[in-house]
Amino acid sequence: MPRDLAGRLRSEGLDPSAWSNGPGDRYAAHEHGYDKVIAVERGSIRFGLPAEARAFDLAEGDRLELPAGTSHDAVVGPGGVTCLEAHLPAGSLRGLTHQTAEAWQDETDVRHDA
Repeated sequence: MPRDLAGRLRSEGLDPSAWSNGPGDRYAAHEHGYDKVIAVERGSIRFGLPAEARAFDLAEGDRLELPAGTSHDAVVGPGGVTCLEAHLPAGSLRGLTHQTAEAWQDETDVRHDA
C-alpha cells in the first residue's frame, strides 16, 4: 500500500488534487500547456504516448511526470483509479519521467528545478 502520497507531493512543494475514474474509462490523446505530476493513489492506469508508440502502466504509488506539450492518452485499469495530480509552469520538469512506487517514495532529496 502506498504511503501518504499527498504528503509526499506537498513535501516537494507541489499542490496535488485528486481525481478518479471507473474501470475501462478512456481519455483520448491530448496535451496540456503546463507540466503535470501524477501519482496513483489507488488502482491502475495506462498512459500512452501515441507520437512515441509507447505506454506506461502505473500502479498504486507510481508516479509520472509529463512535460507541457506531451501528447498522451489514458485507459483506466480494471479496478478503477484515483490519482493525485499537481500542475507546474511549463518548463519546470526536466523531461518525461516514470518512477515506480519504491523508486520515488524512498528518495530523501527530491527536487524539481524551475
